[in-house]
Parts: sequence; C-alpha cells; structure tokens
Amino acid sequence: MTYRLLALADQLDAATLRQVFTHTSWSPERVDSYERLEFLGDSVLSLCITTELYRRFPDFAEGHLARLRAYIVSRVTCARVAARLGLGKMLQEHAGPRADAGDLAQLQVNQNVLADLTEALIGAIYVTFGFEAVRPAVVEVFEEHIVYAESSYIDHKTELQEYLARTAQGVVYRVMGFSGPPHNREFEIEAVVDGVTLGHGFGTSKKRAEQEAAAEALHELQERSRRTTRRARLRGRRPRPADAAEVGEAGGAGAASGAAPASDAPAAASGAAPASDAPAAAPGAAPAVDAPSAAPSEEG
Repeated sequence: MTYRLLALADQLDAATLRQVFTHTSWSPERVDSYERLEFLGDSVLSLCITTELYRRFPDFAEGHLARLRAYIVSRVTCARVAARLGLGKMLQEHAGPRADAGDLAQLQVNQNVLADLTEALIGAIYVTFGFEAVRPAVVEVFEEHIVYAESSYIDHKTELQEYLARTAQGVVYRVMGFSGPPHNREFEIEAVVDGVTLGHGFGTSKKRAEQEAAAEALHELQERSRRTTRRARLRGRRPRPADAAEVGEAGGAGAASGAAPASDAPAAASGAAPASDAPAAAPGAAPAVDAPSAAPSEEG
C-alpha cells in the first residue's frame, strides 16, 4: 500500500526533503535541521486529528475527545507511524557526510527521532501543499490509531486522577532517575499519593513512564478498596466476641432463673430432668456458638 503522505513526500523539492531528514547533530546551524519543520508539523498534526475526531464522534464530550487526541498524537504513536512509513530507512538514505555510521544506526530506531521525522514530514507537506492536502493524508496513516483509541485505549493518568478526585486526593509524579545515552533514555517515575509511593513506571519517555506508574498506583488503590470492603462485609456477618459472650450469659441466666422456683415447674413432680440440666435446652445459646462457622463460605 502506498500512503498518500509518502506520495506527497515524493513531490517535495530536494531542499525541503533534505531538511526533513537532517538531524540536528548533522547540521552546523540548528535552523537547517528538521527542528523548525517538526515544530510546525506538531501543530498541523494536532489540528488534523482534532478536526477528524470532532467530525467522526459528534456525541463525545470535550474531555473524551481530548483523551483520544492525546494518545493519537503522542510521541509513541508518531514513532510507530514513522516505522510503518519507513522514515528510519529514508533518514539513512538522506544522511550527509557528517553522519556517523554508529550514531545513524541508533537514530534510525530511536523513538523520539522517529516521532520528529513524522512531524517534520507533515510540516513540510503542509507548507508546500496546504492543509486540505495534508489533512486526509494524515488521517489515513493514523487511521488504525484513531480506531484503537476509540475502542480500547485507556489513559491511566486520567483514570487515576478521576479516581482520587472522589476522595479529594491528589497524585504527584517524581523522576527517580534515568539511564542510557541522550538519544536513548529510559526514565523511572514513581506515582505518589498523599506522600505514599503507590506505583513505579519505566519508559523511553517521561509520559510513558508516568502512564505505567499511574496504572500501578490505580491497581493498588483498587485492591486496597476491595480488601477493605471484603473485611467490612465479613465483620457485618460475624458476631463479635463480646456479643457472643453476652448471648451466652443471657442464656445461662435465663435457665438459672427458670430452675429456681421448684413449685412453678409442673414437670418436677413427674421426675423431670434436674434444674442443673436446663442450660443445655436454652434457646439461642447454641446458635451463638455456631454462628462463626458460616464465615468461610462468605470468604469463598
């Protein structure tokens, strides 16, 4: 399949195409690299996707649309689009003499660089052909991500924030460290709720690590809530030790008081059981002892 974005890229003039694939480390002047086109393309991409979401989902509220857009235009998604279009290979084809072979191999698979290339190409096509030409081309190449976002994507940070809002709590994300060279960083982020660390996340970008940390924190909070609810339900069904003792004492006292007046017990004249045996027949005493045995079935 030939994507319209690549077909339009083939129509760009040589100078513009060269700038799209010029990394900042290869250019003596940053303005000659792809940075300016990437800056423009970032906004063009956002407008293309925002317009498409607005038209496609007329019943979605603003907040829902914003969450979908955040995923679709993310660095991760842009990098995946670049990989599908083969922009990493095109970067190699357009590399100038300043490009070091070792660095080039790493840049071709670097997520941030690939995302930059996607946005730079969109910016270049917009400048050359205009919005009406670039918009359908962008929608086409991002289509599967639009579908995925609408049907499956979960923004864990937003989910966590909404969960905490019910109890007037908040979350803070802290960078615990990072590793790797500048073009291939891995970040470690922790999610802290009211001073307590509830989640850790790792990722090639801070946003990705924050999503993982938020997912872990949300899972922990939900597990705590389930455990609390389960304990409360079990406590409600089991008699407390003090209550059981009170029931036993009440039963014993009732039996003793019933056995005391010998003249009031008609059965005594015909050889009925001694008064000392009365507690064994007292109603309510036995169930009070047996009641806890029902608890295991509740836990199961």
